[in-house]
Amino acid sequence: MCGILGSINFNNTTDFLHKISHRGPDANGDQEFQIGEHHVHLLHHRLSIVDLSEAGKQPMASYDQQSNMVFNGEIYNHLELKETLGSIEFRGHSDTETIINYFRKNSITDTIDQLNGIFAIAYLDNHQKKFHLARDRFGIKPLYYFFDGNRLLFSSELRPLQACLRPSLDNGAILNCQKMRYTPSPLTVFQNIYKVEPGQIITFDLNHAQIDHTKNYFAKNKELGGRKGSFNQLTKEYGDLFEKAVERQLMADVDLGILLSGGVDSALVAAIAQQKSEQTIKAFTVGFEGDHSEIDEIGYASETANILGLDHHIKKIGVGDFLQSIKQTAKIVEEPIATTSIIPMYYLSELAASHVKVVLSGQGADEPLGGYDKYKALPYLEKARVFRLLSPLFKVLSPLYRKRENLRRFINAIAPKDQVSAWMEFNSISSSSDILRMINSETSSLKLSDLELQQNLINDVWQQRSPQIQSIKDSFLFYDVRTMLADDLLMYTDKITMNFGLECRVPILDNDLVAFIESLDSSFKFNSKQGKIIHKAFAAEYLPSSIVDRKKLGFKSPTEKWFKEKIHDIENVLDKNHAFKEFFDIRSVKEVLLRHQKGENLEKQIFLLLSIGYLLAESRP
Repeated sequence: MCGILGSINFNNTTDFLHKISHRGPDANGDQEFQIGEHHVHLLHHRLSIVDLSEAGKQPMASYDQQSNMVFNGEIYNHLELKETLGSIEFRGHSDTETIINYFRKNSITDTIDQLNGIFAIAYLDNHQKKFHLARDRFGIKPLYYFFDGNRLLFSSELRPLQACLRPSLDNGAILNCQKMRYTPSPLTVFQNIYKVEPGQIITFDLNHAQIDHTKNYFAKNKELGGRKGSFNQLTKEYGDLFEKAVERQLMADVDLGILLSGGVDSALVAAIAQQKSEQTIKAFTVGFEGDHSEIDEIGYASETANILGLDHHIKKIGVGDFLQSIKQTAKIVEEPIATTSIIPMYYLSELAASHVKVVLSGQGADEPLGGYDKYKALPYLEKARVFRLLSPLFKVLSPLYRKRENLRRFINAIAPKDQVSAWMEFNSISSSSDILRMINSETSSLKLSDLELQQNLINDVWQQRSPQIQSIKDSFLFYDVRTMLADDLLMYTDKITMNFGLECRVPILDNDLVAFIESLDSSFKFNSKQGKIIHKAFAAEYLPSSIVDRKKLGFKSPTEKWFKEKIHDIENVLDKNHAFKEFFDIRSVKEVLLRHQKGENLEKQIFLLLSIGYLLAESRP
């Protein structure tokens, strides 16, 4: 796990390498190449996990010196791929050395989908004069880029690109993240800076200084949905794949731990990891000071740790330096998102990094398996969309359901003809009218068309690049895995853990496991009463019912209460932020704060406003 950075035809890229040094404190390297008229520069910060020797150092060359690569991540099936390479003499045993030689032998564009792991890759093919950027199919590792004419700049994080380019903010993207709570790939909140999409490879032709092609290899998945059969047999198949996924991800030459919540997902990963490991697994849990029993997971996690025999470490956080934590995490995450679990993740990562360099996580089960409460509404939404003629009536009655967020999402998702637009409405945290009401009309030229442009761009991306899925019970989960999960939860998890030099792995997002899940008929995953059906059936083989059947707490922070306690401090922070007040109407923002204080839960919206405020202040010239 590392940080990668590089460029084509940019000067002084090395000056910006220190901006991602936290991602790889163990070593760094850079190398320059002249390919025809083009100057290529590859740079790397290393967090040593597999092959701690100099043989694992990057940038790395292929066995014949005809290709070079920098790579961030882990390839869990690299030993299987290595067996196909014949008599190549290897210098070490790193997965980096395996895959660069595998690409050299087989072509990266034809074989990228065979990598089972988490990765962001920059690969230079000297022979073909092609340069490739690639990202794992679920977007677990981030990768940003800027391309203009014959110039390319890429990085694991935004800050080197910001420092080099001084980009302007994309105001439409800021509006859109207020609606969606994050900015979906390939867009960012900066003009002309993009994310490589989950499951995408982009090829740059150095012969002609242009993007040669892009390929979304995740769309090659098997048929989505519809697979039926014996529940017991399918549960066994699921269990076999789950066990293999966890066992694969124990691959490391350093100690591993686990981020342990009070739920079934991390408990199941921990149970299998402990069974497969020769050492006692360290587990880490964060909780909260004061009375927050409805979300504090320490008690449940401690019970799980005792049952499984884990070495359990805990940390409690309080409201004291809460606002300063938001400012710090906003800087680390770089993109504004409305997910308040960023705060406990910050302290959890800090705790874990003081003991280990690698952790496993239970993240990634809810999206493909329908684990969130919102998915229980999908069977009803599918039926309601048959009667779209009634949607104008619902619009007229909209003031009646404005304060009921879930109902607003449901009703607004009925009318759109295409599934992508319906999916966006179903996941929005604010209505377009509420967003525009907060814009400062005196100093900002933003209007509804700016928001609609962003929405249309996202719609176009997903209409073109996703398989045709008839049922929204399948399509909404498919989109969530590759957008909300990738650009929100996985993105902030990567940024925060790597801020502490900690690698986080997500076994439930194993390629083979997710492909199996997505092939299943939705009835094996969720219905209007319960979620993660097949997952919990398998978990019962490892865990007692007291863990499997626990009420889902979710990985949350007590921000709903803390925002009420700190409402005047929040007002002061925003009042003193001149860049924020140029963008937003501070009176309308204060109305949002007041509505929250009076009992309407707007914690996500407030958290997002604070994050945007810090971003605007940081980006101001």
